[in-house]
Parts: sequence; C-alpha cells; structure tokens
Amino acid sequence: MSADATTVTEKLERIWTETLGVLPGDLKDTTFFEAGGESISATRMVSRIEDELGVQIEVGDIFEEDPDLEALNRIVTAGGPRNG
Repeated sequence: MSADATTVTEKLERIWTETLGVLPGDLKDTTFFEAGGESISATRMVSRIEDELGVQIEVGDIFEEDPDLEALNRIVTAGGPRNG
C-alpha cells in the first residue's frame, strides 16, 4: 500500500469513527447502517470526505451501497462510486 493510500485509509477510518462513534476494529465488516448510520451521519460523512480527502461521493451512494469501511475505502480511493 502506498503512503498516499495509507493516509487516505487512516483519514477515512478517523472520519468513520468520529461520524458513527464506532471504532473500525470493533465492528469489522459492519456496514454503515449496521453501525448505526442514518441520513444525517451519511451527510456528515460525505461532507468530511470531500473536505478532508477531496473526493466527491453522493449521500445516495452510501444509501445504495451501504458500505462497510473497507468498501467505502475502495469507493473513495477509486475517486467515487463504481460505474456499472
């Protein structure tokens, strides 16, 4: 994993933890909604991802994908949601 990818992963873990109040290791493979995510936390998370990582994803992407942290990391490092 490159230094940039490591930095993105660490920032995303912090955003996930601070937004959901759940440590990444506590609920490995737990999806956003399983971790207690809701519309306001999805909005906050998307905003922080854009502000801190410079990647735009839509709130709807979280609702449609219901990603766990690893899946969200893949979406963010790819520059947004998968096409197709």
